[in-house]
Amino acid sequence: MARFTIPYGKESQTFDLPDAWDVHRVMPHPVEPVSEPRRAVEAALEAPVGEFSWSRWSPVSGAAADGAASPGGPTVAIAVNDKTRPVPHGELLPPLLARLESHGIARDHITLVIATGTHPPMRPDEFTAILPSDIVERYRVVSHDVGEEDNLADLGTTSRGTPVQVNRRFVEADLRIVIGNIEPHQFMGYSGGVKSAVIGLAGRETINTNHAMMTLPGAMLGHFEDNPARQDVEEMGRMLKVDLALNAILNDHKKIVQVIAGEPAEVMRVGMPRVRELYVVEVDEPFDLVIASPGGHPKDINVYQAQKGLAHASLITRAQGEIVLAAACPEGSGSRSYETWVSSR
Repeated sequence: MARFTIPYGKESQTFDLPDAWDVHRVMPHPVEPVSEPRRAVEAALEAPVGEFSWSRWSPVSGAAADGAASPGGPTVAIAVNDKTRPVPHGELLPPLLARLESHGIARDHITLVIATGTHPPMRPDEFTAILPSDIVERYRVVSHDVGEEDNLADLGTTSRGTPVQVNRRFVEADLRIVIGNIEPHQFMGYSGGVKSAVIGLAGRETINTNHAMMTLPGAMLGHFEDNPARQDVEEMGRMLKVDLALNAILNDHKKIVQVIAGEPAEVMRVGMPRVRELYVVEVDEPFDLVIASPGGHPKDINVYQAQKGLAHASLITRAQGEIVLAAACPEGSGSRSYETWVSSR
C-alpha cells in the first residue's frame, strides 16, 4: 500500500491506496514564497500598476488634489475578506495603513469593511480571527450584513441587467480600496480585483443576479474576457469606482509569492498569467477516481465553500467516474439557502 496525505481543516488526512493502482498526484506547481512578505507589499504599493497614483493624495494636508475629499481630510474604506478566504491580512494591511497615514489620512477616517457577501456577518469577537489584534484595536472595523438593505447604495444596473447595490459606507468613502487574493474561481474565472467589494459588499439581489450567470457559456475556471459573470463584476467595479486593489498570489501552502497593487483592472491583467503558471496542471487523460481536498482551512470551513473543490476535481474525472472530497466543514453547510437549493435537486 502507498500512503498519501491531503489538507483537511487545520490539519491533514492520511490514507492508503493499493500499490497496483496507477496513482497520479495533481498539485499546483511548487514555488518558493517571497522571503520578506511585508517588503513585497511595500514595493507593490510604491509602484502601483495602471492609472492609480498616490500623488492624488497630498502628504501635507491629506486632501485629494481634485478637491473630492471630505472636510477634514479624505475618508477611506477598505474591503477585507471574511473568514472563508485565506487572505494574508496580517502582511497586506500594515504597509497599506502606514502608507495611508503617511499621506495625511487620519486614522479615524479609515474603516475596514469585512466583505461577507451572503455569508452571515462576522461578530466583533471574531474580527481577530482574520485581522491582527492591534489593527482591530486601532481602526474602525465593521462587518457587512446583506440583510441590512437600508445600508445599501443603489448605483444603477449593469448592461447585463444586474442591479448594483453596494454597502453605503464603502460607496460614500473618498478612497475605495479592495484587499484579496487572485486565484482560480469555479465560475468567476478568477477571484481578486473588484470582486471583494462588488460581490463581498453587495446586496442579495445583486449577488443572486450575478451568480445566476454561472450557467452561461464562459462562466468557468480560468476564463476572464469571455466570462459573463466576471465581466459583469468588472462593469460593477467601474460603476462603483474602486480606486485601488491590493492583491496577493499565494502558493499551495498559502504563502505569498507575489503582491500587486494599483488600478483593479490592471492588477487582474498582471496577476492572472502568474496564477495560471502556478495552478494550471495538465493531465494526459481523465481519471476513474479523484480524491480531492479544497485546500484545508478556511477553504473547507463549511460545505458551501468546500464544494468549490468539486469544480476543479470534475475537470479531470471521466464520465461516470467518482470523486471523494475530503473537507472538514466545522461550520456545517454554511448557508441555509444552499441547503434549500441542494435539497430541491
